[in-house]
Amino acid sequence: MNTLNTTISNSILSASIKHSGAELFSLKDNKNKEYIWEGNPDFWGKHSPILFPIVGTLKNNTYTINGKEYQLPRHGFARDMEFQLIEKTENSAVFSLHSSDETLVKYPFEFELQLIYTLTENSLNIEYKVINNGNTKMPFSIGAHPAIALSENFENYALEFEKQESLKYYLLENDLISNKTKTLETTHNLIPLSYELFENDALIFKTLESNSLTILENSKPYIKVDFEDFPSLGIWTKENAPFICIEPWLGYSDTAENSGDLFEKEGILVLNANQTFNSKFSIKIL
Repeated sequence: MNTLNTTISNSILSASIKHSGAELFSLKDNKNKEYIWEGNPDFWGKHSPILFPIVGTLKNNTYTINGKEYQLPRHGFARDMEFQLIEKTENSAVFSLHSSDETLVKYPFEFELQLIYTLTENSLNIEYKVINNGNTKMPFSIGAHPAIALSENFENYALEFEKQESLKYYLLENDLISNKTKTLETTHNLIPLSYELFENDALIFKTLESNSLTILENSKPYIKVDFEDFPSLGIWTKENAPFICIEPWLGYSDTAENSGDLFEKEGILVLNANQTFNSKFSIKIL
């Protein structure tokens, strides 16, 4: 089966997006250097999935609305669905996913989700637009999961946070957020990368003061991810994998204490009837 792709470009960058999941799978500069993970399934078979209408894992993969139970897989369903390309220019593309009989069984809300990709100079901007087409309040989360390709040894990279802050992250237990926290020790806002950091899965920051972080390669700025609209952040890789995921989130996995009611879920957003929600982040090549 041929997957439909769309490519946008400017004089500095080109970005390619699959219509399946509206997933970014390539971001190259004009020297043909690739910045997005290739998706080798031996490590992880995705590139930059969209997380909607939940981020992370629900307790027992189940939630309730008005007392009725529904099931959703980890990170929701949007990443596995076919989007329509509804607008295209040389340097931008807009993809759309509408609620359907298939989605209403898992998530009883009428919505449209748009992903808007725009290249501006040496940045790729990724905007999310969530439209509540129903006549009731709609609870949702949304998040990004781009995997940045690392061509050198993992230890040659570091993360530089925008602000000097206490980097407290929450530990996962059985894919749920526990009450256990750890704090990353920084030197001048820097975290040297090592696989040991991810022995217990992702680092999950519920709140950060920093609105951006920069990946350094051999102490030189390599890529900057700006996530001002996203209060939470996940950082993740797999053992020996040549990528790092910088994941801006609005929402995160359930806690073990969660009631199951989606409206009561920690970090959930609620969109009024016929309202639109916008958020965006950017990946800047340095």
